Amino acid sequence: MTLQKHLSNAWATVPHVTQCDLADITGLEELRKKYTKQVEAAGGNLTVTSIAVKVIAAALRKFPQFNASIDMAADEIILKKYVNIGVAVDTDRGLLVPVIRDADQKNIVQLSVEIAQLSEKARSRKIALEEMQGGCFSISNLGGIGGTYFTPIVNAPEVAILGISRARMEPVYTKETGQFAPRFMLPLSLSYDHRVIDGAAAARFARHLATVLEDVRRLVL
Repeated sequence: MTLQKHLSNAWATVPHVTQCDLADITGLEELRKKYTKQVEAAGGNLTVTSIAVKVIAAALRKFPQFNASIDMAADEIILKKYVNIGVAVDTDRGLLVPVIRDADQKNIVQLSVEIAQLSEKARSRKIALEEMQGGCFSISNLGGIGGTYFTPIVNAPEVAILGISRARMEPVYTKETGQFAPRFMLPLSLSYDHRVIDGAAAARFARHLATVLEDVRRLVL
């Protein structure tokens, strides 16, 4: 089955809901720029996507209902003990979704290198089928193209996917100063299977992702 047919089937059978949130990544962007050359020297690209993979990998341990799949034949929800994250890649054949295996056991540099390698294999038509199987959760980052929010389609039998749009500078009011200040805000769109995840859980998960992206030091706490 092609990805297009697979997603058409997912859209027709999965009750989708999308929860949106905003993350203030002003500090994260400064950190990303600071360590970009170090990661490039290792053979990777330090992107919002690679950082998001690390953040989500840790979050799936905290919110196990998002690291699940549905077995329709057995009428069961399967909670997974491993964390494999798919990353959508734009190619001349459309979207392909390579899978980063055991993402929770890798640091951001390792993830950045692996994402760069798999993305290149996808674009050059050298990626193997097994490198696009076994995902637990997916990410689709359209920030390089533009837009604000969108509704990504859940990559069934996974139960959730995170859409990332283009970050932009916005005036944000802070109670501490009583003033507006320019902050770099990242739109997040979390689509989920409402048979497995309810709205409150999705809102908490999206807010958790935003909170960690706003201060990545939380990853080591």
